[in-house]
Amino acid sequence: MPRRTSIHGNFSDKPLPAAPRNSETSSITETDARYLHPRPVPIPISKFAIMPSTSSDSPSASKPTSPPPQPATTPFPTLIPLRTGSLLLTLFALSFLALILLRSLLPSPPRPLALFSSLYLAGTIIFGGGPVVIPLLRSYLVSPGFVLPRDFLLGLAIIQAFPGPNFNFAVYLGALAAKGVAGFPSVAGALIAFVAIFAPGLVIVVGFLGVWGLLEGRRWFGALLRGVNAAAVGLVFTAVYKLWEIGLVGAPAGGGGGGGGGGMPLGGDPWLVAVTGAAFVGGQWFRVSAPVAILCGGLAGIGRWGVFESS
Repeated sequence: MPRRTSIHGNFSDKPLPAAPRNSETSSITETDARYLHPRPVPIPISKFAIMPSTSSDSPSASKPTSPPPQPATTPFPTLIPLRTGSLLLTLFALSFLALILLRSLLPSPPRPLALFSSLYLAGTIIFGGGPVVIPLLRSYLVSPGFVLPRDFLLGLAIIQAFPGPNFNFAVYLGALAAKGVAGFPSVAGALIAFVAIFAPGLVIVVGFLGVWGLLEGRRWFGALLRGVNAAAVGLVFTAVYKLWEIGLVGAPAGGGGGGGGGGMPLGGDPWLVAVTGAAFVGGQWFRVSAPVAILCGGLAGIGRWGVFESS
């Protein structure tokens, strides 16, 4: 019997498959069957081939894989200890009561104390965001005579054209409130107003970080927050209506550069009513940004002056 060789080696020592036994191949000999039914030639394994590891000492084979543990998260992390938060809230409540007592005992307090107490109270009782603070600042600073009505409205128009919260308006008012007071520079008034308007909110927020862990899971506390939010929205609408009633800047008293010129309702001027409506429609439905709306309103005001007042 001849020996078969291949380029991959000698395979004659391995058994051959049995020849088929049927009517067509019954006369075929075993030698002929080797060539009619050759065995498959194995392909040698390359040294660069990567074989899967089947070792039992492999860490992946012996231990089942599991997803990595997820870190536990809380809705609002407690960053301030409970004792610290309670202490801050207590000190704030005592300072608030002390200022109220001083305002009631002193009929005419010094201008720095009056300015600080007024803005400290405004920063404490404000709910509903920046627009709500505008009428309150007007009642606290314009009514006592610290700031003229026309200067208040001019500053309000200027502050709306700049980025940042409406609370920055208090810095402008503090500088005006210190104007003309001996020994009370405008820089000091602006600094006092800045600290007084921002300190209550910062202290309350940091203090509540300490007690939030005790309140966040209470259902009654969630209902309380929803009610406060609804009331704040109502205050925003009230503030907008009050601004509408005083938003028209009057001419200076006596025609000069300073003086009174208290605010009048915007509804008395059809041109400004149209500007107000255009700003609302542009911001609500056409996504006009606030700086663009303020700039267009200023150009519309110049156009009104050129049409009705320049001559």
